[in-house]
Amino acid sequence: MRTLVIETATAACSVALIEAGGVVDARHEIVGRGHAERLLPMIAELVDGGRADAILVDCGPGSFTGIRVGLAAARGLALGWDASVAGFSALTLVAARALADRPDLAALAVVMEGGHGEVFVQAFDAPLAPRGPFASLTPAAALDLLDPVLPIVGDGVRHLADSGRMIEARHPAAADAILLDAAERNLAPTPIYGRAPDAKLPGQP
Repeated sequence: MRTLVIETATAACSVALIEAGGVVDARHEIVGRGHAERLLPMIAELVDGGRADAILVDCGPGSFTGIRVGLAAARGLALGWDASVAGFSALTLVAARALADRPDLAALAVVMEGGHGEVFVQAFDAPLAPRGPFASLTPAAALDLLDPVLPIVGDGVRHLADSGRMIEARHPAAADAILLDAAERNLAPTPIYGRAPDAKLPGQP
């Protein structure tokens, strides 16, 4: 079964076609806030126009606008293709890639860009077991929370650059969804927010 993976919850706009545990085709760009303009053209550039039997979309946590763009595209394409839709977590995806690249690590923490000066934080034990739910914290609070020996990866590490920790900047990449197991690729396709979004959709309280 061929799956289209969509990642728009961060500054990256990333898409991939995966099948039978491998990557068929992929595109990855750092666009900042340009997801709405780039996502569909990037999908169209993929083999067979990105057409797939299933769609896997990053539900966050991350940018309110980016998450909504990805989910809307996933639902629209699924309707046209009669495809299923499921979600995954940006934090889990980043952890999966980092732990695959560093099999010597017993654990790590993912720190991703949040809003209002905060970061999203979650620690994982190898091979990919979350130590608990993610939290949205100030960088100082994140450092207080995290075990000081944990390496830190993610696109939010710039906020911790002066901490003396081992850090590595990473954005989630859609192609890395091949590293997720069935449960990690089967979240409900609904937004995962660290806090209530500032922007409200029509009809929201």
